[in-house]
Amino acid sequence: MINQVLPRSCRSVCRGERLTNYVGARRREPHYTAFTLIELVLVVGIIIVLAGLVLSTVGYARKKGARARAETEMAAISAACENYKADSGVYPSSTDTNGLDPTTGTIANYKTPSRYTYGELSGDRNFDGTPDTGARSYMTFKPALLLRDDMSNPPSSTNPVTAICDPFTNSYGYSTMKASGGVNGFNPTFDLWSIADGAAGTDQTKWIKNW
Repeated sequence: MINQVLPRSCRSVCRGERLTNYVGARRREPHYTAFTLIELVLVVGIIIVLAGLVLSTVGYARKKGARARAETEMAAISAACENYKADSGVYPSSTDTNGLDPTTGTIANYKTPSRYTYGELSGDRNFDGTPDTGARSYMTFKPALLLRDDMSNPPSSTNPVTAICDPFTNSYGYSTMKASGGVNGFNPTFDLWSIADGAAGTDQTKWIKNW
């Protein structure tokens, strides 16, 4: 027996229209669209790599900015030393500055000469943050430029200045060893330097210095 196909009993499927008369569609099987484990691991890995790149770039920019700031501060200290010499006939010098070897990377040895230099340039020979009465100040040191035991509070008689602080929170080195006839040293005037982040040790190519 032949079935007769009546008009309008069937129609074509338009473009973009989904067929709905297949078995899966009639049963309304669920369609999952979640990420697979491999996709999640890949995305997390990409995020970690990008975060590492950003952090390394920020760290590099921060160190570069600190070095630029140290160069500016050293130029200001050098200018103050020149003004001091114009009045006194000599650069700031003492037994401590004459005895500091500029080739040493031991930061602990920098503090006493640096503190003396601060007192001479600022006129604050009591190291309490206030110039002595009648003393001439050749440079104004902001609290951020001064090391002390309690860095959260300004210098005072109970929280005295211990050294001139570089942007890496280390003491600047100041020596007049060469000027006093010592074997080591570089300038016949004074040597001024920063060991930067401290990781350089005795590798002077990584220091910030005036020689």
